[in-house]
Amino acid sequence: QVDPKDYTFSGLKDETVGRLPGKVAGQQFIIQDCENCSIYIFDHSATITIDDCVNCRIFLGPIKGSVFFRDCKDCKCIVACQQFRTRDCRKLEVFLCCATQPIIESSTGMKFGCFQYYYPELALQFKDAGLSIFNNTWSNIHDFTPVSGENNWGLLPENAVVQDYVPLPSCEELKAVRISTDAMRSIIPVTRGQRQKSSDESCLAVFFAGDYTTANARKLIDEMTGKGFQLVQTKEVSMKAEDAHRVFQHCASEFIPLLEKGPVVALEFNGDGAVEGCQSTINDVFSGTKVFVSESKASASQDVDNFYNFADMQMGM
Repeated sequence: QVDPKDYTFSGLKDETVGRLPGKVAGQQFIIQDCENCSIYIFDHSATITIDDCVNCRIFLGPIKGSVFFRDCKDCKCIVACQQFRTRDCRKLEVFLCCATQPIIESSTGMKFGCFQYYYPELALQFKDAGLSIFNNTWSNIHDFTPVSGENNWGLLPENAVVQDYVPLPSCEELKAVRISTDAMRSIIPVTRGQRQKSSDESCLAVFFAGDYTTANARKLIDEMTGKGFQLVQTKEVSMKAEDAHRVFQHCASEFIPLLEKGPVVALEFNGDGAVEGCQSTINDVFSGTKVFVSESKASASQDVDNFYNFADMQMGM
């Protein structure tokens, strides 16, 4: 028998509270009427609603459905979810991983950055919540109630440090969770999203489903960012033969048989020399693995557009 009290934080003031991995286990959770609290949900959940919270620091592990902030102000959050919504909120700063387009409504002073966090149980929690670490539209915000001449949201500074916003928990019980906020260790690849690109050269790399797809994609990200290229966006999505023709054009036929094994993982890198850098890294590091990579600087931006236009339609954006 589920006791709702185990899945609610209500009416707290100046407290540090949380749930350890395994303690929420896919239930829904409610956080309401909390002031000046630090709240950590180190587990996956079904949905979470956060109402009437002021000046709180909040970490929410993977949420299978939606997270909904209502009537909150001056809160700093780290959130991973399928759907993100706010209504009647003021001054929220959010490091976000969201599989669909985040929506704000009647909200002002909202700031967003890319989710970056690690603890050992987090990868499995993403799986349990049905979320892909590669589907993160954190910066593609839809403002449901725009005000002419004003901007209700923006992006956090690029060098924003997660711990400056949501410090690691200080109470003994929660200290047991082995957390790292180092961007290099983040379970979610840290992407530039909608930020201005540094170069007019981008490159698309696509890995096909197999035992090592995730590991290979992460390895390429590490290699490329280590060389100074920037990861703009990532996507995991299923493709059919007709999609392959649209995206991979004349080399579609060599990749079509690979599509039946499962979804592909696509990465967009940016920077002068990105195409050449990506090709040489793939040749050096992934010689036995079939990877689609843009052929030339001339075709690369079209590759990126073709793939992400297709992917956005798939995701119903």
